Amino acid sequence: MSDNDNDYQRILRNLEAAGRPPEEPAPAEQAEAASLRVRVPLFTPWAARILLTINILVFVGPWLLDVIGIRIASVVSVYELTLIWGAKENAAISIGGQYYRFLTAMFLHGSIAHLFFNSFALYSLGFEAERIFGSQRFLALYLIAGLGGGVMSYAFNPNPSVGASGAIFGLIGALIAFYVVARSVLGGIARQQLGSLIFVVMINLALGFTSPYIDNNAHIGGLLTGAVIGWLLAPRFALDPRSYPPTVVRLGLRAGWPLTMAVLAVLVVLALIITPPLQTLSP
Repeated sequence: MSDNDNDYQRILRNLEAAGRPPEEPAPAEQAEAASLRVRVPLFTPWAARILLTINILVFVGPWLLDVIGIRIASVVSVYELTLIWGAKENAAISIGGQYYRFLTAMFLHGSIAHLFFNSFALYSLGFEAERIFGSQRFLALYLIAGLGGGVMSYAFNPNPSVGASGAIFGLIGALIAFYVVARSVLGGIARQQLGSLIFVVMINLALGFTSPYIDNNAHIGGLLTGAVIGWLLAPRFALDPRSYPPTVVRLGLRAGWPLTMAVLAVLVVLALIITPPLQTLSP
């Protein structure tokens, strides 16, 4: 008998001693054979496309009018007037009662670079968030997070500000909340996504603290509001044991929408009662 035959006999004896016949698959093979791919129910994003289009048109429209020479009273350009009328400006809100600025400021941008970065972020994060949350929940968390960022900027930042970044940070907060909720189902995918999102938050907040031109108050307010709304509206994925192959079903927090409306009401009340810092003019 050859050495190879001896090795084979020794393997057979070891298998028999372990109580497992040679024909039985190894545990790793059994696990691989028993594993099944299940489809997570996701939505088709359309609301994020509309928001992205609105942001671009609101910037491009007045800018094109300026390019062809249309001006107001030959002094103020249409683009500048759009910023003046729509920016988050504390005095105009608190003294003039122009609370619509909390909404309009979300769709205005100060430069093409500002628009590009926010549009890229909305494209990257908004489509993912809408696929997960669905269009109605996505729109709610985007707008309420944008309001949360505006209210925090109103409370602590005396300077005018514009941009969708508060709402976009809200999307990051909502995705963080979702992956925390879904980590038991998604496992390693959820952990990887959480690590990436937290890294993005840390980098952008650090950049915000180094530049006086970045409204970090809006970023933090949007992030916190988005995390709360995201946790309330995030789908709770679970396996349906009644079907085979198993399917993933979407479950929602029963009090998710009522509590979301409560958060919105709190933000509205804060916007009405806050006495904001006003921009000081140099003598």
